[in-house]
Amino acid sequence: MSETIEKDAKRTPVMETNKPLGKRERTKANNREAILAAATEIFAELGYGATTVRDIIRETGLASGTFYNYFKSKEEVFEALMDVSMMRIRPRLRAARIRSRTFEEYIHNALRAYFEFLAADNSAHRVMRRNTGALRVRMDTPEVIAGFEEIRTYIEEDIAAGKLRNVDGEYLTAAAVGLAQEIGEKMMLREDPDPKAAAEFAANLILSGVPGLALKE
Repeated sequence: MSETIEKDAKRTPVMETNKPLGKRERTKANNREAILAAATEIFAELGYGATTVRDIIRETGLASGTFYNYFKSKEEVFEALMDVSMMRIRPRLRAARIRSRTFEEYIHNALRAYFEFLAADNSAHRVMRRNTGALRVRMDTPEVIAGFEEIRTYIEEDIAAGKLRNVDGEYLTAAAVGLAQEIGEKMMLREDPDPKAAAEFAANLILSGVPGLALKE
């Protein structure tokens, strides 16, 4: 995640007129990205609980006053990092949706995309390994909520289209998201994460329950 943040920080944001932002706006954008990049490293190294705002500031090299111009606490920084991750995974989930002809295909493809994202992003991997407890309680950010709602919309569309039996879409979304998060966490704690195996297990459990898992052995 930090590599992407650093790359994004080097890009020149543009306004609707396609004109580069001024020096002040560019500095503000760079400072925010520097804080997020530093926080990624510190959360991965120390863990959420042990990390302090001072640790993050020290890593950035910025003044403490500058930090507080952007974030009020380490909680806000962590939430911003969760939003960054969600903004990066949502296009992959949309792509999985587009190439899926059935609900079953969508579940398999979406889970595979999610687990492959986790395994491929080294910094996200490191942050997750040290911050599983924080991830459980800091999942109510705007981008995360929007991402979950998007998944719920897909599920309810399939129910309306008759691709899926008439079940409670909200409950099914919560179950699928919660399962993906928990299995993703356990996958990342393994020495050799296997996104394909994790996706197959999760998809079979969602679609067929425990009997479905037994059939796949």
